Amino acid sequence: MYVLPYGKSSVTLELPPGVSADWISYRRPSAAGLRPVRSGAAGGLTADDAEISRALSAPIGAPALQEAARGFRSAVILISDMSRLCPSYVFLERLLDELNAAGIPDGSIRIIVALGMHRKMTADELAALVGPAAFRRVSVLNHSPLPEDCIRLGVTSRGVPVEINRLVVEAEFRMVTGNLEPHHLAGISGGVKALVPGVASAACIEANHALSAGSGGQAQPGSPDNAVRSDMEEALRFLPVHYLLNVVVDHERNLLGAVAGDVLAAHRAGLQLVRDCFLVDVPQRYELTVVSAGGFPKDTQLYQAVKSLKNAAAITRKGGRILLLAQCPELYGNGIFQFWIETIGDAARMTGMLRERFVLGAHKIESIAQVLNRHEVLLYSSVPDSTAELVGFHPISDLNAAVRELHSRCPRPCPNIALMPYGGLTFPQIAAP
Repeated sequence: MYVLPYGKSSVTLELPPGVSADWISYRRPSAAGLRPVRSGAAGGLTADDAEISRALSAPIGAPALQEAARGFRSAVILISDMSRLCPSYVFLERLLDELNAAGIPDGSIRIIVALGMHRKMTADELAALVGPAAFRRVSVLNHSPLPEDCIRLGVTSRGVPVEINRLVVEAEFRMVTGNLEPHHLAGISGGVKALVPGVASAACIEANHALSAGSGGQAQPGSPDNAVRSDMEEALRFLPVHYLLNVVVDHERNLLGAVAGDVLAAHRAGLQLVRDCFLVDVPQRYELTVVSAGGFPKDTQLYQAVKSLKNAAAITRKGGRILLLAQCPELYGNGIFQFWIETIGDAARMTGMLRERFVLGAHKIESIAQVLNRHEVLLYSSVPDSTAELVGFHPISDLNAAVRELHSRCPRPCPNIALMPYGGLTFPQIAAP
């Protein structure tokens, strides 16, 4: 029996007799042969607190945070939204204390949720994101990507307009936070991604993400060397970011590591830990891959959950089948994504339109189409069957029965199937022989 994440709970899977599973998952530091950061907690600090203290006491490419912030009269801290695993509540009080010690009072500090084009967080979600103490101390706001709420600062060498939230531009000291993990568009999350797309205008975000469809735009997960991230980082020419704190976390938001300091140098220093944890060598491809998006928050909506499909497809034979577990209580999760699927519908027409012009939100349709062109995809979810079918998936309601049937339909002997419990965090690659 196997337990797979599903929403805020889990489901159990029983394999057919004689069938075994290859458990394909990201690795925590101890399993990856790395220093387990959780062994150093002392003096009443939690392990996470100790790791944050270690990172802030050993900044990379920058002075200590207090020194870096001294002389500034106001500050803004950019944080991730609820769709990300970053546990901002772990470190925000510490950052506020550091800024206070540098001479910036709470009344001159704002925390802005770097939503990009994601939905706004509710008041309860904002409080949960930052923790009760930080929520009481400073103003916590959602980003707005509307043009009237952003200031145009210039244009990158690739023609992307750099338009940033007015409150971020007006703050004297700017700090970005977030978690580091592989990313299909930007290669790696974290770093300046909190600025662009995090607090950029809709026009800026769409133009930046459109670079993924052009020459040199394809990102290699775990690598920053791609047009999308290079363009994001070019925005620093127009608006400097003064400090960074990025963390690496597991699926339960426990810290595996942290880096602090210069927005580029510290970000790059965290790459090896990301690769060691989340890039996983797999010796073969499979006829059947069962993948969970990883539970909450990775499976709150189809828009986010389908990221796991690309990871599962990387180890599934052409013509093989993928069974995706994703609860998706928010259904589509993106209005443009929903509009295209429900009003246009035809996959060939939609992908043809996207090749002519990149449309943010609808771009996920092409990612799905690439998987569906090679694999049948079944969906175990709370979304209505009609919605799953519109997207191109075959809905199922009985997980174990579906796995038994899929296994019986394998065209060749299939003693092993792939199980990916954390599809949003596990980036598999076929190992070289």
